[in-house]
Amino acid sequence: MKQERPYKRTDRVGNQICEILGEIASRHIRLSHLGFVTFTKTIISPDLRNAKVFFSVINPKKDMNQIIIEMNKLRKAFKKYLAPELHLKNIPDLHFYFDESIVYANKLDSIFHTILCESEDDL
Repeated sequence: MKQERPYKRTDRVGNQICEILGEIASRHIRLSHLGFVTFTKTIISPDLRNAKVFFSVINPKKDMNQIIIEMNKLRKAFKKYLAPELHLKNIPDLHFYFDESIVYANKLDSIFHTILCESEDDL
């Protein structure tokens, strides 16, 4: 009898990769020339061979397209430091993407703030 787990292995591996990448960025790979980079989410393919790593940047020092290019140039370096920490048969290929959810949330927050300020002025 197979017991259903409330979580998937890909989710657990994705969370582990995200944590390890944060440690690698703070210890081994210098990213300060891009801004303050944080890893927000990792999506792993079902065969655990590819990983989409989403990141956000606070105080970007370059154009966002240039930052994405720079991050993807560092894929091999991240994979080199990831391999000893991640206990899998195959280390997934990393692909970095900018996480626009934080920008979207900030935009919604500013819209709500302006609506709230306008409604307070009417009172």
